[in-house]
Amino acid sequence: MAHGNSNPKPGDLIEIDRPVYRHWALFVGDGYVINVTSIDEGPASVSVSTTSLLTRKAKVKKQLLKEVVGDDKWRVNNKYDRSRTPLPVEEIIQRAERWIDREVPYDLVGSNCEHFVTMLRYGEGVSDQVRKALEAIGTTAAAVGGILAVVGIAVLQKLV
Repeated sequence: MAHGNSNPKPGDLIEIDRPVYRHWALFVGDGYVINVTSIDEGPASVSVSTTSLLTRKAKVKKQLLKEVVGDDKWRVNNKYDRSRTPLPVEEIIQRAERWIDREVPYDLVGSNCEHFVTMLRYGEGVSDQVRKALEAIGTTAAAVGGILAVVGIAVLQKLV
């Protein structure tokens, strides 16, 4: 297992660095996490597959942290504790265990793995990763729009 915080506590959010995105899981104790995985994954899930993106469904699984992490880096990241109050640990774990082996709606923007685990910990699903990605897209679109406007003005000035 790749290095990470070696002492997660039940109810902690686990952030896993994947090559293109961050995967999130909820630590439930005894080396296990509960996380959203592809509905077509084998025993050692590492991500939500294209199938989940197309079908807009995923499955909740209880797996060993070391299997979910594989060779990727991971850390405990309860970053929302600054702005939200976590539910009692017993409630977090009970809520999480009710979801095991159930299919859940999945979409990158409104119902992803980070939304799922934050819903369990705080009672509200949030995802900074989505917000940051949308901000980056907006910034890129604004920059491209600005460049096109400058080019358009230059072309118009040559025509006039």
